Amino acid sequence: MTTRRHQTTSSTTEFKKRVQTWARRVRVRPTQVRVQPMARKWASCSRQGWVTFACDLLAEPRKFQDHVIVHELLHLKVPNHGKLFRSLLRAHFPVERKVSMERAVERRPVRGV
Repeated sequence: MTTRRHQTTSSTTEFKKRVQTWARRVRVRPTQVRVQPMARKWASCSRQGWVTFACDLLAEPRKFQDHVIVHELLHLKVPNHGKLFRSLLRAHFPVERKVSMERAVERRPVRGV
């Protein structure tokens, strides 16, 4: 019998593997990948190379997760949302996915407050 905790650990491990796969594609090396509760963001990136993702992101559709993953990983190359950043993001996610990209960078509403 599989417990909920085991499912969560398993999905977190799988998610982190996907982050590493995208990191190779984007050609970056995060120093640490974390999944933890976050009240206002889907993800964040530190100057030390840590990428942190909200644990409830794992419940979102895979395509949306990929947008958030790539968005944060690109910040390891480009720290702002300027033309270069947007161009790199479009290289991975063409214009027809613009709505999802916009959702990925928006602050999410506070839940359960």
